[in-house]
Amino acid sequence: MTEKKLTKGNIALAEGAIQAGCRFYFGYPITPQNDIPEYLAKNLPRVGGTFIPAESEIASINMVLGVGASGERAMTSSSGPGISLMQEGLSYMAGSEIPGLVVNIMRCGPGLGGISPTQGDYTQAVHGGGHGDYRNIVLAPASVQEMFDLTIRGFELADKYRMVSVILADAMVGQFQEPCRLTPDHPVTMPEKPWALKGRAGRKPQLLKSLYLGPGEQEAHNQDLQKKYREVERNEIMCEESLLNDADLMIVAFGTPSRIAKTAIRMAREKGMKVGLLRPITLYPFPSQQLHEHSERIRKILVVEMNTGQMLYDVKISAHKDADISFYGRPGGGVPFPNEVLDEIVKAMEK
Repeated sequence: MTEKKLTKGNIALAEGAIQAGCRFYFGYPITPQNDIPEYLAKNLPRVGGTFIPAESEIASINMVLGVGASGERAMTSSSGPGISLMQEGLSYMAGSEIPGLVVNIMRCGPGLGGISPTQGDYTQAVHGGGHGDYRNIVLAPASVQEMFDLTIRGFELADKYRMVSVILADAMVGQFQEPCRLTPDHPVTMPEKPWALKGRAGRKPQLLKSLYLGPGEQEAHNQDLQKKYREVERNEIMCEESLLNDADLMIVAFGTPSRIAKTAIRMAREKGMKVGLLRPITLYPFPSQQLHEHSERIRKILVVEMNTGQMLYDVKISAHKDADISFYGRPGGGVPFPNEVLDEIVKAMEK
């Protein structure tokens, strides 16, 4: 049996990046993700890596762009306000099809907000962000082990599709301490990258760009990107489905609220109410088909989030047209308690 070590979520993520072969980190400090650069500043040089404390978040993402263009694995991490500053760079990376990993350990907002946990950046990560028609892969861990495993998976998906992968975690997941296996569950390989800019020796010149000025060129490029995104949607959906076979009500939640929901579900079942959970692990691609298929039978749905209803939009457009959807949210640093979720279950069941 692989040994597990009591580990904080942010530390597991940082070690996961090293185990994934990331050798370049660029970042600017902001709470509540500072454990990540602190760990990498100490440990990246030990494996021959490079750590640069950038002068800003704008500089950070553009350094990731440059290293990604060379074919190496690179990452940055921040929280809401810092991620906002990176949006132009993220759009350039998408347009140039340059892979990289961006970590957002969410803090509450809007504005400067505070360091309390939230899920207020869902729309920014999944639907919002920079200019143009593009998508990023978005992974939502709910445990320390997933902080480690999904970081490795994020790098793999970024390279596979030449996209940016985003790890979107609330501050509680980042600060959890749990037993964690700090070794990959499968061999980690570095794929060949013939498109990378590594010098001209022995090959024709090539270019990575997002600027297309010829007639119809930009439209054709956008259509090619959309084909790639459809491939991601067909092949890379991940979700947890629990106790749904006999459920009369389905809770949809990700991150910390999904853990709280599990306790509320246990409490509800002790009272004779049949409740199950669908937890999206990939927020993009969203598990729309899985949710729709369950909602064909389970017509009552309760969405629980630490915001004012951002994933709720994706649930509404994915669910069966006759589904009865309720919502319970705690924005701005509020964290739902299991008994509160149980109260919402009762209300939804009685509708």
